[in-house]
Amino acid sequence: MRGIDIAKKLNISTSALRHYESWGLVPKVEREKNGYRIYTVEHEAYFQCIRALLPGFGMELIKELMPLIIRGNKTEALWLVNQAQVKLHTEKETVQKTAEVLELNELMEIPRFSDRNYFTIGDVAREANVSTSAIRHWEKEGLITPDRHKDSGFRIYNASDIRRVLIIRTVQKAAYSLNIVREVLADLEKNNIAQAKEITLKSLAYNDYALEEQVRGIAALQNLLDVVSKLH
Repeated sequence: MRGIDIAKKLNISTSALRHYESWGLVPKVEREKNGYRIYTVEHEAYFQCIRALLPGFGMELIKELMPLIIRGNKTEALWLVNQAQVKLHTEKETVQKTAEVLELNELMEIPRFSDRNYFTIGDVAREANVSTSAIRHWEKEGLITPDRHKDSGFRIYNASDIRRVLIIRTVQKAAYSLNIVREVLADLEKNNIAQAKEITLKSLAYNDYALEEQVRGIAALQNLLDVVSKLH
């Protein structure tokens, strides 16, 4: 099977096929005496799977996944995919929280926040699904200004800080620069939530798109596993 034929089917260049080969994402490709690559049905299934997985899972996961399948570690590969799906679901929930808080003037209106005066950085990180280092970075950038405990000096956050962090991470996660984040926060200070709401709704829509693409990718992955099972 010629590489150019596979490339045409997938609407990509033959150089892309060679990149995937050089990255170890497909089994070893034999060559004819004249040096031309000999692609098999199995190779085609790998290439199809890579392209199908890319929109919903990204190349970083694919680079972990394909070598596992090549080595016969099917179960480990499937759990890796499952982990990515859980991550997407968690992201969806976090963005939905942002959409929820944008409709409120104060987070204290949400029952789980109503009985607490302050929160630790760990509390905020868990609520917003971000790392504590990200929160510290945003503090250095002047995007949030938590108070300090009088005795211990530790950062203490209130419900408004959590609302702010949720908005920051959602806007930045949508691939916007910190300058855009600052614009959104400035609008919020004026009780203008239009831009933040638009970005949040786009993020929710993207999560729905990613879910559909993941399902398509998983179908291609199952096809690859079936092909590999028949040949080995």
